[in-house]
Amino acid sequence: MNNNFFEVLRPGINTTYQDKGRFHMQHLGVAPSGCMDQKSYLIANKIVSNQNQEGVLEFAYQGPLLKLTKGKTKFSITGNVIFKIIKSNNETINGECNRSYDLDEKDQLDILATKDSVYGYLAVEGGFAVTPFCNSISTLSRANIGPNNGKKINLKDKVFFKKDRQQKNNFSIDVLSEKNNVIRVLKGPQFNYFSKTAQKEFFSQEYKITNLTDRMGMRLEGKGLENIVSTNIRSEGITKGAIQVPEDGQPIVLLTDHPTIGGYPKIANVISSDYDLLVQKIPGTNIEFKCIELKEAEEAFKIYYDKISKDLNNISILK
Repeated sequence: MNNNFFEVLRPGINTTYQDKGRFHMQHLGVAPSGCMDQKSYLIANKIVSNQNQEGVLEFAYQGPLLKLTKGKTKFSITGNVIFKIIKSNNETINGECNRSYDLDEKDQLDILATKDSVYGYLAVEGGFAVTPFCNSISTLSRANIGPNNGKKINLKDKVFFKKDRQQKNNFSIDVLSEKNNVIRVLKGPQFNYFSKTAQKEFFSQEYKITNLTDRMGMRLEGKGLENIVSTNIRSEGITKGAIQVPEDGQPIVLLTDHPTIGGYPKIANVISSDYDLLVQKIPGTNIEFKCIELKEAEEAFKIYYDKISKDLNNISILK
């Protein structure tokens, strides 16, 4: 067994192991889970020469403080994150996102905070040494599914990684941040449950993201939407990005750890290519929704996918 590991000196907020997700299990009541921001996840792995399905540590708002107790590694942090490397001789390095660094035994990695965003990602060369469940290491903490007994990372936990550092070079990727607050959606299956006025208001008003937001869902605040049919429906399957509207008329966007079924009418669904953008919006941000057609959504996804592929191939060696 490889005994290379970090000791957790501060767990951070909602720090969990995640990868692309655990699929084909919704019929059993298990949500896919996985990384909230897929683009940042893929870039983190690419920078340290991992396969794109390798697991990472995801954190929200504040990351962990980790001490490399045994071994040496190369790591990357992606997102918009403030962090420091504290060397064993107490030298401090202010870190930069979207590039790799060497970390040696007794060094510490202090992931202080995300900046104007929610989620950040830590990848290490070779990946973390955890046992998959149903072909994924993603943690679904509400159901205690995944590594670390399905729980968030805690104080004094040991975070094992697979191998010592092997790559000699460090790498970086230039990543452009997107500032757009307009989120594109498709009409939901119960769109016509809402009055014509409510339909118009949904696409013309701003909604504020509330503090009641986590990996499961994002509650929004705005003018209540009038339902003219029924505020409850027979429970049916739910997809990531579905926008439910309960009796109070305030929309809830279902996110990565969403329930597998639900009984509230769904007015719309966030398109896949805008999902990363949405989940990085901090509480208090005002967003708007724009309705598009399926063909436009498919074209937008192709642009999104091509852009990620271009970023992953635009990797540079640091001198």
